[in-house]
Amino acid sequence: MFCCLFSLRECSLSEISCDSLVSALKSNPSHLTELDLSGNYDLKDSGVKLLCGFLESPQCRLETLSSCSLSEISCDALASSLKSNLSYLRALDLSYNNLQDSGVKLLCGILESPQCRLETLRLRDCSLSEISCAFLVSALKSNPSHLRELDLGVNKIKDSGVKLLCGFLESPQCRLETLRSDTFFRIQIIKPSAGWRNLLQVSFFFRLCDCWLSRISCDSLTLSLKSSPSCLRDLDLSNNKLQDSGVKLLCGFLESPQCRLKSLRSDIIFIQEMMQHCFKFYFPNSILSELSCAAVASALKFNPSYLRQLVLSWNNLQDSGVKLLCGFLESPQCRLETLRLSEDSCVSLIKALKSNPSHLRELDLCGNWKLQDSGVKQLSELVESPDYKLENLS
Repeated sequence: MFCCLFSLRECSLSEISCDSLVSALKSNPSHLTELDLSGNYDLKDSGVKLLCGFLESPQCRLETLSSCSLSEISCDALASSLKSNLSYLRALDLSYNNLQDSGVKLLCGILESPQCRLETLRLRDCSLSEISCAFLVSALKSNPSHLRELDLGVNKIKDSGVKLLCGFLESPQCRLETLRSDTFFRIQIIKPSAGWRNLLQVSFFFRLCDCWLSRISCDSLTLSLKSSPSCLRDLDLSNNKLQDSGVKLLCGFLESPQCRLKSLRSDIIFIQEMMQHCFKFYFPNSILSELSCAAVASALKFNPSYLRQLVLSWNNLQDSGVKLLCGFLESPQCRLETLRLSEDSCVSLIKALKSNPSHLRELDLCGNWKLQDSGVKQLSELVESPDYKLENLS
């Protein structure tokens, strides 16, 4: 048997299934590199404990583990088994489990190990607080060079937690490439369906979704990123109450010659149903105005050549704000490939795109209620023209 990926996602497995699974895996463990048991809510701590017997095997070459229905009790068994055979594991996804701060503290023992080569750690919706941030930062500082993706989404770590995480971002050894800090509006359900769970996984990397961030976090982030800016590629601050003042602070980072940011996102996402579709939703006191456009456009003109994606959907930018952003689009140094706006001045946008047509691949104007047929027609002509690279218009 040769197997690299073994996915048993949402197969209604129980701890009884785990006993049979572990027995089979122990008989031929060396080829399996990815095991996905997510969405099996009857595994429980007892099932995970059985799996740990496989993880401890010297022949185990598992690189990716996704599991569920864990508690802080599971963390103790998992941390103990992984420590005995840690050199192969690259991705650990324990999202949607009630690990709590005490569970994360146990897992941090793995992160501190010199043998740990973990590149991806996902702890989304694990009932964590800013206390977990303190544990994680301490562990990551002792072994920081491998981690590329950290997901702390849908945990109430707040501004104080972000400030602690910034201590890790400032480290010269930090190799984090993507920073995401957005807030998903969630529907409370007891047992998520397959569609719902997949929908929640649309965001990625260093995620701080539903973390109650404000402009205070922007101040902390900007200071940290300025001290170690060259690795970050993706910054997502969607659905937080940053306001114009917070964006202005972040623009100080964008202006840095060392900034290599490729994706900047600050929109508002509303997950409306347990389906694989995203809709936009208005959150009072969290939207940006044309003042943010002025600050962003000014900063990007200083350092335009790296940014590939700009998402500002569902903010109160107005036509005047879009017009300011078009000054950036017209720059010969602009290499933007994806632009998403729900406020649009078609005249300014089309003019800007015509002056610098070769890079933009995707233009998303969903939710732009003011867009008329004449504007759609002009934009469609850009898609059809061989002189432009525009492929997706929505």
